[in-house]
Amino acid sequence: MSYGALVRRLLLAVALGGAAVTALVLGLVLVVVADGQSVLGLDPEAWVVIAPAVGAGLVALAALAVLRVIDGRRARGLTFITAQVETIREGGGALPRTNVGLTDIDATTQAIARLAGELARQRALDRDFAADASHQLRTPLTALLMRLEEIAETDDLDVIRDEAAVAVTQVERLSGVVDTLRSRTQEGEEIPEISLDSVLAGLQREYQPAFTAAHRTMRVDGPPGLAVRCAPMDLAQILQSLIENSLAHGDGRVTITMRGSIGSVVLEVQDEGEGVPTAIAPHIFERSVTSSGSGLGLGLARQLAERNGGRLELVQAQPAVFTVFLSGPGRR
Repeated sequence: MSYGALVRRLLLAVALGGAAVTALVLGLVLVVVADGQSVLGLDPEAWVVIAPAVGAGLVALAALAVLRVIDGRRARGLTFITAQVETIREGGGALPRTNVGLTDIDATTQAIARLAGELARQRALDRDFAADASHQLRTPLTALLMRLEEIAETDDLDVIRDEAAVAVTQVERLSGVVDTLRSRTQEGEEIPEISLDSVLAGLQREYQPAFTAAHRTMRVDGPPGLAVRCAPMDLAQILQSLIENSLAHGDGRVTITMRGSIGSVVLEVQDEGEGVPTAIAPHIFERSVTSSGSGLGLGLARQLAERNGGRLELVQAQPAVFTVFLSGPGRR
């Protein structure tokens, strides 16, 4: 019940209670007087005046006690609201709360606590997005810069045209990274069928400068013509994260092996490094868990695989072998 309704009911109870006590006192006085006795030395006419005052006083005392309890509950609710607003202002989430038994106060505290939780979740999503975007853009931007530097250092027009074409592709994909991080696959939305050859060829060209600078190589093994059901930008992001992980933490040649069977395609990414430490391996896809730096890339890659109906697993820790399982119609 709301605070206002309780106060109104309390006032009505005071009026009815006062009348009831007055009637009770007068009834007792009349019974005593009828037996020929006086009541405290006062005649009935005096009690007609005194009885209402006695009734009103007794009921008022009881009403004040009840009102103090109600006001105490209201004060607790308002104190929570004030504290919750201050917590929201400081960037905090929902505070622990208890119902005070007043529907209007409880409804307000519940609404503001729910708002605090929603704002806290949104702030967390914004922080995650900023961290994810920073991580996902860092290496592609570095690769793009290296390619632009190569263009600036050559006079060969054919090389300039080829490198510029790749640079344009990289810029388009960088724009898609932000869209990928913000977007969500809608329920029931059809996942497109794409060629693995085109995606892998684009990544090989894009990462060639980075591998050259690191004095390392990347190789793709497997039958040509395989296709998978996956959003093109998502697949590129998944493989990009695995390639970057090998560049940052692995060694030697990075090998991407693809194989397909009826209804499924498997992609394995491995290098010749020492692999993933045993203590880290079970948590490798968790946010901020990695041997050095940030673990955002692998976590995002797993999310992208799952939203396209696939899986990303660390099937071998030493040396590291990451496997992407995707559905696919087979060969084109």
